[in-house]
Amino acid sequence: MAIPRNDSTLTYSEYLELGDDIRYEVIDGQVYNMSPAPSTKHQAIQRELLTEFNIYLRGKNCSVFGSPLDVCFTEEDNDIKKIKEWVEPDLVVVCDKDKIHEKRIVGVPDLVVEILSKSTAKKDKLIKFNRYQKAGVKEYWIVDPLHETIDVYLLQNGAYKHAGIYFKEDHIPVNLFEDFSIDLMNIFRDTDY
Repeated sequence: MAIPRNDSTLTYSEYLELGDDIRYEVIDGQVYNMSPAPSTKHQAIQRELLTEFNIYLRGKNCSVFGSPLDVCFTEEDNDIKKIKEWVEPDLVVVCDKDKIHEKRIVGVPDLVVEILSKSTAKKDKLIKFNRYQKAGVKEYWIVDPLHETIDVYLLQNGAYKHAGIYFKEDHIPVNLFEDFSIDLMNIFRDTDY
């Protein structure tokens, strides 16, 4: 199939008709191609973060999901033809079960993690940063695989406040949960690819 035009006319239902091997995000009417596949280092970091979140969240009300999974910033899923904006974060935590649908998240996740690559850094640090802030994502992490750091942003009064930068030797607190932190040595341990 042809790549859609970069305008606000592409709906989510049209996107779904393109096929399972086609991956796009649409943010503020702009279409972003999600290929090529991420590096093995990127995938190793994602795997380790998913593992840490999944172990902690077992038996709790929140769930963690990794890419590929569409997140539609809307409150209803009744008419997918009306959905004109969606993203595919590397990892999301959702604490409202009503937002979890069979093939997508519908609504705003509580926590989003994006793992930088050369082709996505500007989008993750600027475009998605602003979109997640506008949508009301409570906690946003930007992972830098090259420097082995994680920047944490917390939503306060409708705007993100930089809560800190965490390095490989640190434990990073997950602000959504008072009793949860992650040893970043576990996250960056297998990333010498």
